[in-house]
Amino acid sequence: MPDSTPHIASPTDLAAVREIVLGNIITSAETPSPTFGEEALAAFITNRFKELELTNISIDEAGNAAGLLLGSQDGDMEDRRTILVVAHTDKIWPADTNHTADVGAKEIVGRGIADNSVGVGALISLPKVLKELGIKLKADLLLVGTTKSFGGGDLAGIRYFLEHAKPQIAAGICLEGIELGRLSFSSTGMLRGEIIVKSDDTGPCGVIGILATIVTRILEIKTLAELNTEVLLGSIEAGAGYNEPPRRGILKFEIRSEDAENVSRIHRRIKEIVEATDAHCDAKCVLDVLAKRTPGEIREGHPLVNSARQILKKLNVEPCVGPSVSELSALLDRRIPALTLGITRGKNRHTENETIEIDPIFTGLAQIVSILQFIDGADDETLNFSHDASNE
Repeated sequence: MPDSTPHIASPTDLAAVREIVLGNIITSAETPSPTFGEEALAAFITNRFKELELTNISIDEAGNAAGLLLGSQDGDMEDRRTILVVAHTDKIWPADTNHTADVGAKEIVGRGIADNSVGVGALISLPKVLKELGIKLKADLLLVGTTKSFGGGDLAGIRYFLEHAKPQIAAGICLEGIELGRLSFSSTGMLRGEIIVKSDDTGPCGVIGILATIVTRILEIKTLAELNTEVLLGSIEAGAGYNEPPRRGILKFEIRSEDAENVSRIHRRIKEIVEATDAHCDAKCVLDVLAKRTPGEIREGHPLVNSARQILKKLNVEPCVGPSVSELSALLDRRIPALTLGITRGKNRHTENETIEIDPIFTGLAQIVSILQFIDGADDETLNFSHDASNE
């Protein structure tokens, strides 16, 4: 096995590309890109790829924007080794909301700036960053801005891309804006759904009372702690004022567990609660499933994980290990060794005052470049999906 000690890029060597990186992040933030409406941001990404003279630039049928930075290796395109880097392009914000980014000396504030404008900006800046550092990878670098990540999108963009990808992918990196130090190499089992209640009952409880009863019964499910499973109640939407009882309401929730059967078990229990409520009250209650994930992981001792830990340590960043429900799960489903990494520090995620810090971005980029160099120098045996370095 070759020397697996990762080369550590330095954030201080990126001063010359600072304005380019920030410009890409800000333009990404100010371009509306709601789930199922990512066309404008995809066009921006491919235009930047053309300026950078990447090859195989395309927007596929799922709306994913891709470009290929050729490495120094020889061989036919289908046989060439490829490293995949992805960042989801969709945001939770509708296109008609204010997307202006407020840029300060140390921070940038704006809707979607952390999730995931920093990730997209970093993605399209990578060719410039590598050039500035004088790094020429042997493997080809496939950069993809993926669509339909949130909500009912259910990772449709990355799933479509992987189904149709032709090159052999040696490993992958998924970019998320925050939090610097994030190190995900496993995906959690997940089911995301909505409980919709409709009623013409204009009494004192009505739709809101029914939703409150459903929430209470979900919270009474006693097996959650025993199953190491959680139900996240994300939001309740009903009504528009003080004196007009709503006729429709929605409870949004998510079930998470490291065990797929536990997710299914809790899903069945919530479905029973909804069906019983529908049968015994003067309302229509429906459970809709929007998205599902299956658990997966590369092992704790995998060389890719070990190298990422070493790199973060050298950069004086404390790793924060935790599972992911994002694009990583689609790569792990296909047994592609991959990580999700955070790029900078931030706060107020998914609010109109979403904020990211500027200076840590360049530590985050140095982290990405260092891990790319490790992957580029590692052989197929080292990167094997089931490889466990702790057994060596």
